[in-house]
Amino acid sequence: MSPAERRRILVVAALARDAAGRILLSQRRADQSFPLCWEFPGGKIERGEPPEGALIRELREELGCEATVGGIFEVVFHAYDDFDLLMLVYACTLLGTPAAVQVAAVGWFEPGALPGMAMPPADYPLARRLADHG
Repeated sequence: MSPAERRRILVVAALARDAAGRILLSQRRADQSFPLCWEFPGGKIERGEPPEGALIRELREELGCEATVGGIFEVVFHAYDDFDLLMLVYACTLLGTPAAVQVAAVGWFEPGALPGMAMPPADYPLARRLADHG
């Protein structure tokens, strides 16, 4: 498959922190790819949807809470075997308490713990950066 033929997927993710500096992660369901892995919450952008709107929608659907979306904190690229993933990670403030609505679980974690957690490969570079620099 040539580079021009590879499928590209654009997703959005939230970097949300609590007052103690812990970072919110959601756990993928057992029936999804990368089952039960922890990830920065978010998802795919639908056609014609602005990225910030997609993130608000995804957080509402998956975590049952609203959010204020700030600026882009990180842009992550990862080449999986079958597709290329581009992830726009936005700094977010959650409005309300997140709950596991369409995910297996949610949790707040110390930045230093993130690299040791089971995560999809695309999430590890950001996890390492947060562990190293808070």
